[in-house]
Amino acid sequence: MKEECLICKQPLEYLEEDILMECAICHKKENSKTRCVKGHYVCSECHTKGMDSIVGSCLNEHSKDPIEIINKMMSQPFCHMHGPEHHVMVGAALLTAYYNAGGEIELEKALLEMYRRGKEVPGGACGFWGACGAGISTGMYLSIITKSTPLATKAWGLCNQMTAKALGKIGEMNGPRCCKRDSYLAIIEAVKFTEEHLGIAMETKEFFCTRSDQNNQCLKNNCPFHGEKENVQ
Repeated sequence: MKEECLICKQPLEYLEEDILMECAICHKKENSKTRCVKGHYVCSECHTKGMDSIVGSCLNEHSKDPIEIINKMMSQPFCHMHGPEHHVMVGAALLTAYYNAGGEIELEKALLEMYRRGKEVPGGACGFWGACGAGISTGMYLSIITKSTPLATKAWGLCNQMTAKALGKIGEMNGPRCCKRDSYLAIIEAVKFTEEHLGIAMETKEFFCTRSDQNNQCLKNNCPFHGEKENVQ
């Protein structure tokens, strides 16, 4: 089923200004620019229900390949074709692969911090902020492993460079957004950046996306991950 509205599966629409909406699931009221064409609105908390399982699954993961790790997350019930869950998942996959490749971090502590930070980036940031949450997630990842703060020196610069690299690659594709494509692009840039600047070599291998039929706006052959080979689980 092509996924749009979580309630009725109808297409989403994005408004020019925030309006007060009521979540169709928990009935919380808040301002948003996003709803479906039938008026349904689902808040971020309800959209990402179950995402807290990321920490436990990553702690039991042994792969050094962040694409492999995030694809396992993408197959979980909490993950939809598009949504703010990707803003946590990208950084979590990178932290896990970094640790498994020999990076010296306290993984559980790092994952919990990634979960907290990533949840602060709202859905639709790619279009409304001009900064895709998947790209921002790579900067959060690097900030966590380098223990950067606003007063840091080299680490501060590296974090901003990382985000810029990821966003630059995502922006080259043009829209419309695809949370899967943009997550993959961001992760690949982060793998290269991490090895170049920190000397930790994570792993990546050739893969093709198999979720095209879930995306009404898929770029098909214009996406670098579109193909017939189904080795993404």
